[in-house]
Amino acid sequence: MTSQDLGAVSRLPDGTPFRLRAVVGTDRQVLQDMYIALSQVSRHGRFLAAPPRLSELTLDHLVDAVDQKDHIAVLLLAPAGHPDEVPVGVGRMIRYAGEPSTADIALAVADEWQGRGVGSALARALVAHRPRGVTRLVTLVAADNKASVATLARLGTVEHVLTDGVYDITVTLPT
Repeated sequence: MTSQDLGAVSRLPDGTPFRLRAVVGTDRQVLQDMYIALSQVSRHGRFLAAPPRLSELTLDHLVDAVDQKDHIAVLLLAPAGHPDEVPVGVGRMIRYAGEPSTADIALAVADEWQGRGVGSALARALVAHRPRGVTRLVTLVAADNKASVATLARLGTVEHVLTDGVYDITVTLPT
């Protein structure tokens, strides 16, 4: 296990072994490649927009701004320990500067891995490694992104408001 690993190898519900590791400064191309491989639907579901590539400014935020203290970012790699191990999902939790007990959460899962528990595994890992003192998540989710809504509902008590096809979701985490 490397210093960036976030625990032992685990298994998805279908038995596929996976491991989690922290996003590091050398992951810019990894994230760009993951994004480019997403379908338009998945891009929109994650970013509420679907540009063809991540901008350098966005990559700065998604990689360089990660401090693993207030901005946690994690890659899920599968099948763990196999020569064909690849990143199949990425998740992040970012504490809101003006609200130290509140954070945003975001997940992106490779299309061919959706529906296999990757998003749930990432969400649980983020909650387990969340910034100290965070008790609430506040995030925006496209109304048609039922998988993300369901994943968030499993994390705690959920309240949501629907406006123009986007849910404003608040999750109160168990303490």
